Amino acid sequence: MKFSIIITLAVTSFLALPVIVADAPNIVIVITDDQGYGDLSCHGNPVVKTPHLDSLASESVRLEDYHVAPTCSPTRGALLTGHWTNRTGVWHTIMGRSMLRFDEVTIAQIFKDNGYNTGMFGKWHLG
Repeated sequence: MKFSIIITLAVTSFLALPVIVADAPNIVIVITDDQGYGDLSCHGNPVVKTPHLDSLASESVRLEDYHVAPTCSPTRGALLTGHWTNRTGVWHTIMGRSMLRFDEVTIAQIFKDNGYNTGMFGKWHLG
């Protein structure tokens, strides 16, 4: 009798696992470099064809009113922290002299604190 209860609990726990995992959506943040709003065909560019980015955009949350800094690293620092460029400590990209402040909390840390596994691939230049 005890054995059948243990088996039943094990099976039902295993079957419930996908439901538990499915509650947390997968989140992927894609940052394309040196791009203006009108550079993608999904934003109305009649010349440049960007079918893969258009497909991602059609199935994603798009930040359509996010304002970037003049160079890539300050933009990444602001996006990942939610703070204005001057507050993050990242003003340029030259040899790491301008690094993300140690006390800044990134979106990755917030996700990690909430049970997500996080990773970063590609350019960083934030220290």
